[in-house]
Amino acid sequence: MQSNKLNKTESKYYNTACLMDEALILLLEKKDYSFITVKEICEKAGVNRSTFYLHYQTIDDLMCECIEYVGNKIQKKFNDKIMDKGIIRTSKLQDLVLITPNYLLPYLEFLKENKAVYKIAYSQPNVLKEKNVINHLYKNIFEPILDRFSVPKTQQKYMLSFYLSGLGAIMIDWIKNDCKEDAMTIIDIIMKCLNLGDIQKQFNIEIK
Repeated sequence: MQSNKLNKTESKYYNTACLMDEALILLLEKKDYSFITVKEICEKAGVNRSTFYLHYQTIDDLMCECIEYVGNKIQKKFNDKIMDKGIIRTSKLQDLVLITPNYLLPYLEFLKENKAVYKIAYSQPNVLKEKNVINHLYKNIFEPILDRFSVPKTQQKYMLSFYLSGLGAIMIDWIKNDCKEDAMTIIDIIMKCLNLGDIQKQFNIEIK
């Protein structure tokens, strides 16, 4: 009985947390983060202030949870629609590529849909903490592919730093720029950066 009660309590908190996460996301689409109040969040979520302060000390605490909430949504998107570890384990090595438009497009589209949250995340280092916008790419694609190619872990960390730093910088700048360019434009830029050896052909540059 006690176990069932605990599960119900946890479920109730989860549902309330989701309501507040969604309320914060909706408010971020309409006004600056620094002007959002606890009162507005509670009214939008349909909860009272005491419920808010039962779980969070500040709006920054809710923002941290909100980033994780959005991160879980993109994780589900990866699991449902994008290359997963099972496919990576069974694919031929010649078919495995670290960076492809196939999974970059839905990923970038998701970032654009949730740009309000990520824009705050990268303008507020104290809110972002250790969360990274491309952790899901790292765990679901890059690391499993490098494992398939038997790349030693001691080398993987340097290779992953190279790819993740570059991809992360492009995505962060795109988010900070309010995602004004469409996702395919950003993908084209990423693919060109990964193929600089062929840059003359990509930009139609003739070397005299």
